[in-house]
Amino acid sequence: MATGLEHHFKAMIEDIGENPKREGLRDTPKRAAHALQFLTQGYHLSIDEIINGALFESNNDEMIVVKNIELYSLCEHHLLPFIGQCHVAYVPNGKILGLSKIARIVDMFARRLQVQENLTKEIANAIQQVTHAKGVGVIIEAKHLCMMMRGVEKQNSVMSTSVMLGLLRADPRSRGEFLSLIK
Repeated sequence: MATGLEHHFKAMIEDIGENPKREGLRDTPKRAAHALQFLTQGYHLSIDEIINGALFESNNDEMIVVKNIELYSLCEHHLLPFIGQCHVAYVPNGKILGLSKIARIVDMFARRLQVQENLTKEIANAIQQVTHAKGVGVIIEAKHLCMMMRGVEKQNSVMSTSVMLGLLRADPRSRGEFLSLIK
Protein backbone atom coordinates (compact mmCIF):
# COMPACT_ATOMS: atom_id res chain seq x y z
CA MET A 1 0.00 0.00 0.00
CA ALA A 2 1.47 3.33 -1.05
CA THR A 3 1.93 6.10 1.52
CA GLY A 4 1.20 9.78 1.00
CA LEU A 5 4.91 10.41 0.62
CA GLU A 6 5.14 7.77 -2.12
CA HIS A 7 2.34 9.47 -4.06
CA HIS A 8 4.09 12.83 -3.74
CA PHE A 9 7.42 11.41 -4.91
CA LYS A 10 5.69 9.76 -7.88
CA ALA A 11 4.08 13.11 -8.76
CA MET A 12 7.46 14.85 -8.48
CA ILE A 13 9.03 12.35 -10.86
CA GLU A 14 6.20 12.96 -13.33
CA ASP A 15 6.46 16.75 -12.88
CA ILE A 16 10.14 16.78 -13.90
CA GLY A 17 9.22 14.91 -17.08
CA GLU A 18 10.24 11.38 -16.16
CA ASN A 19 8.25 8.18 -16.35
CA PRO A 20 7.76 6.67 -12.87
CA LYS A 21 6.92 3.34 -14.51
CA ARG A 22 10.36 3.11 -16.12
CA GLU A 23 12.31 0.15 -14.72
CA GLY A 24 14.90 2.21 -12.83
CA LEU A 25 12.24 4.46 -11.30
CA ARG A 26 9.52 1.91 -10.57
CA ASP A 27 10.34 1.58 -6.87
CA THR A 28 11.87 5.04 -6.43
CA PRO A 29 8.80 6.65 -4.81
CA LYS A 30 8.78 3.92 -2.16
CA ARG A 31 12.56 4.10 -1.59
CA ALA A 32 12.52 7.92 -1.47
CA ALA A 33 9.65 7.88 1.05
CA HIS A 34 11.58 5.49 3.30
CA ALA A 35 14.73 7.61 2.94
CA LEU A 36 12.91 10.81 3.88
CA GLN A 37 11.30 9.12 6.88
CA PHE A 38 14.75 7.96 8.04
CA LEU A 39 16.35 11.37 7.44
CA THR A 40 13.64 13.09 9.51
CA GLN A 41 13.26 10.54 12.29
CA GLY A 42 14.32 13.16 14.84
CA TYR A 43 10.74 14.42 14.93
CA HIS A 44 9.69 11.13 16.53
CA LEU A 45 12.31 11.12 19.29
CA SER A 46 12.36 12.90 22.64
CA ILE A 47 15.25 13.91 24.82
CA ASP A 48 13.98 11.56 27.56
CA GLU A 49 14.02 8.60 25.17
CA ILE A 50 17.52 9.52 24.03
CA ILE A 51 18.95 9.89 27.56
CA ASN A 52 17.15 6.78 28.85
CA GLY A 53 18.51 7.20 32.39
CA ALA A 54 22.16 7.55 31.33
CA LEU A 55 22.85 10.52 33.58
CA PHE A 56 25.29 9.62 36.36
CA GLU A 57 26.40 11.24 39.62
CA SER A 58 29.97 12.50 39.42
CA ASN A 59 32.27 14.84 41.30
CA ASN A 60 34.15 15.60 38.08
CA ASP A 61 34.19 19.32 37.43
CA GLU A 62 36.63 19.33 34.52
CA MET A 63 35.58 19.95 30.93
CA ILE A 64 34.36 16.97 28.91
CA VAL A 65 34.76 17.25 25.13
CA VAL A 66 33.45 15.02 22.37
CA LYS A 67 34.72 16.15 19.00
CA ASN A 68 34.24 15.20 15.36
CA ILE A 69 30.72 13.80 15.77
CA GLU A 70 29.62 13.43 12.15
CA LEU A 71 26.24 14.82 11.32
CA TYR A 72 23.88 14.73 8.38
CA SER A 73 20.88 17.00 8.13
CA LEU A 74 18.49 18.45 5.55
CA CYS A 75 18.37 22.17 4.89
CA GLU A 76 14.83 23.35 5.57
CA HIS A 77 15.02 25.81 2.67
CA HIS A 78 15.86 23.41 -0.18
CA LEU A 79 15.59 19.92 1.36
CA LEU A 80 19.20 19.33 0.38
CA PRO A 81 21.74 17.78 2.76
CA PHE A 82 24.32 19.52 4.83
CA ILE A 83 27.10 17.35 6.14
CA GLY A 84 29.71 18.05 8.75
CA GLN A 85 30.96 17.53 12.24
CA CYS A 86 29.91 18.70 15.65
CA HIS A 87 32.13 19.35 18.67
CA VAL A 88 30.49 19.37 22.10
CA ALA A 89 31.90 20.37 25.49
CA TYR A 90 30.36 20.66 28.91
CA VAL A 91 31.61 21.31 32.42
CA PRO A 92 29.70 18.97 34.75
CA ASN A 93 27.80 20.17 37.78
CA GLY A 94 27.37 16.91 39.71
CA LYS A 95 26.18 14.81 36.76
CA ILE A 96 27.80 13.36 33.65
CA LEU A 97 26.03 12.12 30.57
CA GLY A 98 26.64 8.71 29.00
CA LEU A 99 29.09 9.26 26.13
CA SER A 100 26.91 7.89 23.32
CA LYS A 101 24.04 10.11 24.45
CA ILE A 102 25.88 13.22 23.26
CA ALA A 103 26.08 11.83 19.71
CA ARG A 104 22.44 10.71 19.94
CA ILE A 105 21.36 14.23 20.92
CA VAL A 106 23.24 15.59 17.90
CA ASP A 107 21.48 13.05 15.66
CA MET A 108 18.03 13.70 17.13
CA PHE A 109 18.15 17.38 16.19
CA ALA A 110 20.08 16.85 12.93
CA ARG A 111 17.43 14.39 11.72
CA ARG A 112 14.91 17.20 11.30
CA LEU A 113 14.53 19.87 8.63
CA GLN A 114 17.02 22.41 9.89
CA VAL A 115 19.26 25.40 9.50
CA GLN A 116 22.70 24.97 11.00
CA GLU A 117 22.38 28.04 13.22
CA ASN A 118 19.31 26.61 15.00
CA LEU A 119 20.74 23.10 15.12
CA THR A 120 23.77 24.34 17.05
CA LYS A 121 21.57 26.13 19.59
CA GLU A 122 19.17 23.20 20.02
CA ILE A 123 22.02 20.79 20.80
CA ALA A 124 23.57 23.18 23.34
CA ASN A 125 20.25 23.91 25.04
CA ALA A 126 19.35 20.21 25.27
CA ILE A 127 22.67 19.28 26.87
CA GLN A 128 22.32 22.19 29.31
CA GLN A 129 18.74 21.19 30.14
CA VAL A 130 19.63 17.55 30.77
CA THR A 131 22.91 17.95 32.66
CA HIS A 132 22.51 21.37 34.34
CA ALA A 133 26.18 21.78 33.44
CA LYS A 134 28.19 24.80 34.56
CA GLY A 135 28.86 25.46 30.90
CA VAL A 136 28.15 24.03 27.45
CA GLY A 137 29.79 24.67 24.11
CA VAL A 138 28.77 23.40 20.68
CA ILE A 139 30.53 24.09 17.39
CA ILE A 140 29.33 22.76 14.04
CA GLU A 141 31.32 22.88 10.81
CA ALA A 142 29.38 21.78 7.73
CA LYS A 143 29.23 21.82 3.96
CA HIS A 144 25.84 22.65 2.46
CA LEU A 145 24.80 21.02 -0.80
CA CYS A 146 22.28 23.83 -1.35
CA MET A 147 25.33 26.08 -1.77
CA MET A 148 27.48 23.53 -3.60
CA MET A 149 25.07 21.98 -6.12
CA ARG A 150 22.94 25.03 -6.94
CA GLY A 151 22.96 28.78 -6.44
CA VAL A 152 26.53 30.08 -6.11
CA GLU A 153 28.04 26.56 -6.55
CA LYS A 154 30.94 27.05 -4.15
CA GLN A 155 32.52 23.66 -3.51
CA ASN A 156 34.95 24.46 -0.73
CA SER A 157 32.88 26.66 1.55
CA VAL A 158 32.36 25.48 5.11
CA MET A 159 29.95 27.11 7.52
CA SER A 160 30.92 27.27 11.20
CA THR A 161 28.45 28.02 13.98
CA SER A 162 28.95 28.07 17.72
CA VAL A 163 26.89 28.41 20.85
CA MET A 164 28.49 28.91 24.26
CA LEU A 165 26.40 28.76 27.44
CA GLY A 166 27.23 29.45 31.07
CA LEU A 167 30.92 29.14 31.95
CA LEU A 168 31.98 28.67 28.33
CA ARG A 169 30.34 31.97 27.44
CA ALA A 170 31.37 33.96 30.52
CA ASP A 171 34.92 32.68 31.09
CA PRO A 172 37.42 33.28 28.25
CA ARG A 173 39.78 30.65 29.73
CA SER A 174 37.11 27.93 29.57
CA ARG A 175 36.15 28.94 26.04
CA GLY A 176 39.85 28.94 25.07
CA GLU A 177 40.31 25.46 26.56
CA PHE A 178 37.39 24.14 24.48
CA LEU A 179 38.70 25.73 21.30
CA SER A 180 42.21 24.38 21.87
CA LEU A 181 40.93 20.86 22.58
CA ILE A 182 39.00 20.65 19.31
CA LYS A 183 41.92 21.81 17.12
